[in-house]
Amino acid sequence: MFGNNGIAISVSDDEPDELGRMRVRVRRKRKKHSGPRVRAEWTRRARRVLAKYWLFLVLVPAAGLLLFEASRIGRGLSSGDSEAESARMGSDSRVSKKPGVEKRPEANLDRLDPTTHVVRGVRERCLKLLPPEEIQLLDIPSTKESSSPIKNVVYKSENDASYDDGKVIFPQQQSEVTRFNLFTGNQTFEQREKSFKVNEIVKVHCGFYSENGGFKISDEDKHYMESCQAVVATCAFGGGDNLYQPIGMEESSLSKVCYVAFWDTITLATQESEGHKVGEDRFIGKWRIVVVNDLPFTDQRLNGKIPKMLGHRLFPRAKYSIWVDSKSQFRRDPMGVLEALLWRSNSVLAISEHGARSSVYDEAKAVVRKNKATPEEVEVQLTQYRQDGLPEDKRFNGKKALSEASVIVREHTPVTNLFMCLWFNEVVRFTSRDQLSFPYVLWRLKVLKNINMFPVCTRKDLVNSIGHIRKAKPLIKTR
Repeated sequence: MFGNNGIAISVSDDEPDELGRMRVRVRRKRKKHSGPRVRAEWTRRARRVLAKYWLFLVLVPAAGLLLFEASRIGRGLSSGDSEAESARMGSDSRVSKKPGVEKRPEANLDRLDPTTHVVRGVRERCLKLLPPEEIQLLDIPSTKESSSPIKNVVYKSENDASYDDGKVIFPQQQSEVTRFNLFTGNQTFEQREKSFKVNEIVKVHCGFYSENGGFKISDEDKHYMESCQAVVATCAFGGGDNLYQPIGMEESSLSKVCYVAFWDTITLATQESEGHKVGEDRFIGKWRIVVVNDLPFTDQRLNGKIPKMLGHRLFPRAKYSIWVDSKSQFRRDPMGVLEALLWRSNSVLAISEHGARSSVYDEAKAVVRKNKATPEEVEVQLTQYRQDGLPEDKRFNGKKALSEASVIVREHTPVTNLFMCLWFNEVVRFTSRDQLSFPYVLWRLKVLKNINMFPVCTRKDLVNSIGHIRKAKPLIKTR
């Protein structure tokens, strides 16, 4: 109980005093602390807790975040994604999940956000496209007179030289090479040297050497391809990659630009087994599917170089082409890209710089280190390039001489057509790693000067990088 002065008095029955009387215990009631003292005490306690448990407080949220991301990725690989992928492929069927089919999260798919970088303290877009209303007004320009000394390129056929079963011995190698075949023609080393000489009319091997050489396309597909004045092309041989629908284009561009995807029968069977059917009009979404029979190489990487480098032969009436690797999704208006990368700078070829290296000799070491080619075949190529005098220059017109080449934008002129033929012949003669031969051909063909070597950030703005889905299956037969 409490007294008049706020003193608490407690009575205990089990504590008598010395005289046997009950002892009265007197306790003063504590007064509450004032506000500032309470806050100071809580601050001291909080500091002690943080000093003792700070590591625990940091690690627990981080672990939770990791678990969340892992569960999100797991959900991305669930069967629900197959339906979304089927819609992107232009099919109403769901993608069946089969053993041995590698699935990867496609987080970059269908993104339209621009890629930017900082220039002199100001953030700018890497690919500066015209406004949509101006892109809609763009059209394929008429052919103009070229200032290049090369006026015409004539392609060799089987009637121009005898064919000795595709085998040739190079003096510097002293070994037999069999990558040349009825498709490429038997280019001797002497013919290789002559092909780099600049004349008004140049005669060169450039694939399609013989009617029996392979890479056969139906007459209906040939007729369609001959109608294209500008084309966006890709290919997937060996069933390695899926097909990603192009995005970001204006409606007006669809009537001016063809979208063509080259498949072989392996890719066709792989996609059909997953529910992606080619329509009766031979389209899947915006892509015209061209099925190629009788591929000329057992190495699918070499087969892929044909539509990549020889588009001027596949589309004989096309004035412009944009190549996109199958591991990427093209996400910009093609007419706007042609204006931004070619017409605006008066360029005839635009290709992305290599992101990691500048020297072909450094790239060769990386190719061997990553098991992209054998040390022996790389050494044969570099020995020849050193013998020819290829310098270790890492720049071309102030930019990297080494290209990444997953996106190639070009005008089909005699000089660019010759460049692509020479480049193709190098990857057939040596390794299929085209970044090794690009600087060499650029150095040898000195008349090709109007090149736009655009930076990596521009390439990232052009495409969404997905990555390879499966390992491409090699061909069984040998030509």
